[in-house]
Amino acid sequence: MVQSRTTRVALFATCLTDTFYPDTARAVVRLLERLGCTVDFPLGQTCCGQMHFNTGYREQAKPLAQRYAGVFAGYHAVVVPSGSCAGMVREFHPGLVGASPATTMTYELTEFLVDVLGVTDVGAYFPHRVTYHPTCHSLRMLGVGDRPLTLLRAVRGLDLVELPFAETCCGFGGTFAVKNAETSTAMLADKMRCVLDTGAEVVTAGDNSCLMHIGGGLSRVRAGVRPVHLAEILASTEEEPWAAIR
Repeated sequence: MVQSRTTRVALFATCLTDTFYPDTARAVVRLLERLGCTVDFPLGQTCCGQMHFNTGYREQAKPLAQRYAGVFAGYHAVVVPSGSCAGMVREFHPGLVGASPATTMTYELTEFLVDVLGVTDVGAYFPHRVTYHPTCHSLRMLGVGDRPLTLLRAVRGLDLVELPFAETCCGFGGTFAVKNAETSTAMLADKMRCVLDTGAEVVTAGDNSCLMHIGGGLSRVRAGVRPVHLAEILASTEEEPWAAIR
């Protein structure tokens, strides 16, 4: 058991996860508690404002950024299962409302595990063939590097297979997929082809937004490949297997 060096850890679930993929948020809590953390879920949390900001509604994003700073004030760390939202908080909130302790102490999940807790083997068990898609914001904005792959390689039973052209965008990009549907669909088709070429049972990533996009495309062609957030894989153990949790 690895004991956390932080005493008050908050989970920022993100609005997409909270609304559509609550199993991911539950997985983060199970994982962090297994590693010795005490996890709070502040009920006052809302959206980080990324959708507004990226669509050009900068002024409308400001109250959301200010609310984030207030809701998460006082915590030693805020853990986010989304490189996209963590990037919004760290990179753009200071420009909107000024720097705050909450913005500087916000971590994407794999950053927190590897850099703050100093853990690369979280005691997970996931006996499936898995391929990993590095999402654009985690890769390019946060620079998480090989942290997710390092964590996946330590999972017992997991057969990790490299995704061809892994660093190519899946085509989601938030409102990009709405405003540029045809281009987004073409990018998705390329990403799906790469996923299918791996023969994986599961495609994983650190953002549910990208997994929603990729998983939606795979389900429409009945590919039989399941999208599973990285947190759910890392939270899975022989005692609490992913299949039983689902």
